[in-house]
Amino acid sequence: MFEVGVIEEASAAEVALDPIRARLLSLLVEPHSATSLAAIVGLPRQKVNYHLKTLEAHGLVELVEERRKGNVTERVLRAAAASFVISPTALSAVAPDPAKSPDRLSARWLLAVAARLVKEVGTLITGAARAGKPVATFALDGTVRFASAADRAAFAQELTAAVAALVSRYHDEHAEGGRDHRVIVAIHPSLRPEGGRPMDVAAVDADIDVQIESQHRSQTEES
Repeated sequence: MFEVGVIEEASAAEVALDPIRARLLSLLVEPHSATSLAAIVGLPRQKVNYHLKTLEAHGLVELVEERRKGNVTERVLRAAAASFVISPTALSAVAPDPAKSPDRLSARWLLAVAARLVKEVGTLITGAARAGKPVATFALDGTVRFASAADRAAFAQELTAAVAALVSRYHDEHAEGGRDHRVIVAIHPSLRPEGGRPMDVAAVDADIDVQIESQHRSQTEES
């Protein structure tokens, strides 16, 4: 079972978003049969079995084993992944395009960049899984607390300069056989925990989420 599964088809997304099927998916982190799930969710076994067949048809659950009980064959299933993310590919007609209005200070542009990240990495994962090969990626996720908005702005400027210098040092436009890599650096306010004071978009608490997606040609990761 994968830790995270990527849903790229609109029909699969529609199936997964159904409340009953979403609950079944959450329960199927552990293997279950239609009978055992019916007892948990309080629905007739036939109805649960119908939902399971729909989930299986869209690749969201997979067969673990078949057990013979008398004249009946019991199918044991589990989710294809412990959790799922829906790629913007599933909504291609309305998927955001960060190239349309790039603005480093826009939260909505940041969201568009994040959506592209999910789309591209999801496509890489899907292709690599079909080829039976891994995808090389790298990510950093941390927290920094700024004393003031001025400090936050200064930090952003220094970070921009540092990343630009690093990219300049290693970027080789004419490298034969080289492969482009996308680099994304984002800073956003942390969400307040439940019961805390409301989040202010101008708050000085911020998460720094640096994600570097590696997409390079090699025998171990070609997709």
